[in-house]
Amino acid sequence: MQTGKLLVLTEDQVQSVLSYEQLIPTIRKALRDLSAGRVTQPLRSVISVTEHAGWFAMMPAVYGGVMGAKMVTFYPGNVALQKHTHMAMIQLFRSDTGEPLALMDGRLITEMRTAATSAIAVDHLARQDVKVLGILGSGVQARSHVRALALVRRFEEIRVWSQTEKNAKSFADEVGARVTSAEEAVTDADVVLTLTSSPVPILQGRWLKEDAVVCAVGAVTPDRRELDDEAMRGPVVVESREAAMREPGDILLAKATVSAEIGELLNGSRLDRLEGPVVFKSVGVAIEDIATAKLVFELFEGSRAKI
Repeated sequence: MQTGKLLVLTEDQVQSVLSYEQLIPTIRKALRDLSAGRVTQPLRSVISVTEHAGWFAMMPAVYGGVMGAKMVTFYPGNVALQKHTHMAMIQLFRSDTGEPLALMDGRLITEMRTAATSAIAVDHLARQDVKVLGILGSGVQARSHVRALALVRRFEEIRVWSQTEKNAKSFADEVGARVTSAEEAVTDADVVLTLTSSPVPILQGRWLKEDAVVCAVGAVTPDRRELDDEAMRGPVVVESREAAMREPGDILLAKATVSAEIGELLNGSRLDRLEGPVVFKSVGVAIEDIATAKLVFELFEGSRAKI
């Protein structure tokens, strides 16, 4: 690991080296290590910026040879300004000496590690013979999820709904999907993605078939939810129990019970699937960002063997 020179990376530079083919196995290992107790990761610290209807958060973690923190903002009103709702920076340090290694843009890392985590959940939880993908949402995460999921499953049909029909059509044209109502997008779908900024449920549990897998991604604060109570009636899988019982409204408002961490399942635990669809509730945790930043650092420096 090189020290003495701080590496500073823009989003374009991060994009030049980061791919889902390398990221998915990196995140899979990080999630396994998290559930096995090999990661130090406190809950994120969040400050509300009420005058601008946004929030600012810090997400630190220590993982193997590195430690770091992501500083991230969420401004849902940015959609109207044609700006990204999430923006971030990541700082990376050596964990043995505390020396700074890198400062890199974290927006793309946030986008890609979120989709990679969902792909890992789908790969583990969904049947191999899935045919229909239903997507609620048509923004950045919808596009990244289609790319990431293509590495773990092949879908014969993709249906999409968005609160803005124009955006839904543009996205559908890009990925070869069909624009539908929210109910039609979900009905009989094998895998369902909720990727919106909606503060209230846009997915009704009565639409879901019993063996569906839902990746609920868009609502990560206690006052927001994308799924109604009925959608949360089956097994609920999360990245971190600690985060899941403090942060997402999908779980807290439905008073849902967490069945397992995805890392526990990857490490060999079994999930009881006797009743209801499986919901993977993703809130995004720091280890995903730090593991990704570590990968970017190694790839950019060409020093993977040295860390």
